Amino acid sequence: MADAIVLTNQKGGVGKTTTAGVLICGLNDRGKKVLGIDLDPQGSLGFSLGIDIENGYSVHDILSKRVTAQEAIRKSDFGDIIPSNILLSGAELEFSRPGREYLLRDAIAPIKDNYDYIIIDTPPALNILTTNAYTLANKLLIPMLSDILSLLGISQLKETIDTVKKFYNPNLEILGILLTKHNKRFNLSRDVEEMANKIAEQLGTVVLNTKIRNSVVIAEAPAHGESVLSYAPKAKATGDYLELLESIISEGMI
Repeated sequence: MADAIVLTNQKGGVGKTTTAGVLICGLNDRGKKVLGIDLDPQGSLGFSLGIDIENGYSVHDILSKRVTAQEAIRKSDFGDIIPSNILLSGAELEFSRPGREYLLRDAIAPIKDNYDYIIIDTPPALNILTTNAYTLANKLLIPMLSDILSLLGISQLKETIDTVKKFYNPNLEILGILLTKHNKRFNLSRDVEEMANKIAEQLGTVVLNTKIRNSVVIAEAPAHGESVLSYAPKAKATGDYLELLESIISEGMI
C-alpha cells in the first residue's frame, strides 16, 4: 500500500508545491511508482510539472464522481499526476453532503495499491480539501518559512490535525517541520528555528535537520514545467532538497 504524504500549511508561499514536486520527481527518479495529487484550486503542482491543467480531467472530476481516479491520471516525465484547476475553488459549498471528508480517500482507494507513494499538495487553508487530504494520508510534512509570521496560526493547524485523527484518520502522523528560505547567518532565522522547535514539540514532531536555502531557481523552475531537481541540478537549494530526500529515506521516515 502506498505511503501517502501531504504537504500542508495554512499559509501560502511556504514551499508546499516546490517540495511536493521534489518528492514526486526525486522518488520517481529512484524507480518508485509515484502519484501526485493537486488539491489546490490554483493548480500550481500540475502546472509546474508541465501539465495542461485547463484541459482534461482534474481532481474536481473525481471528487464530483464524474470520472474514476484512473481516468483522471495524466502521465508526465516525473510520474502520474491528478491535476487541479479553478473549478475546485467552490469545494466548500459544492461538497456539503455527509461523508464529504472521505471523498478523496474513497476515490483513490481502487488505485492506491498501484503506487509506492502518493504525494498531495494542499491549498493555503484549513478547509474541506485539506481535511480530505489528511483523511487519505498517513503522513504530513509542514513546510514553513523562516520568518516570524509563519509561526502564527500553528495552534489552528494542530486543532485540525487533532480533529482529523480523532474522527477520520487515527493513523495520521507528522513527519516534521521543514524550514524554507532559510539563511543560517541571519539572527532572525536562528530565532525562528528556536521557536519552531517549541512548536514542533507541541505538535509531537521535530524540525527537520535539513533546511532549504532561498534561491531564484525555485521560482524559475515552474515556468519551465520542471521540478527544481531537473531544472537546476547544481543549485544550492537543489542540493538542500536532495539532502532532505536522502535523509527522510535513509532514516525510514518514508
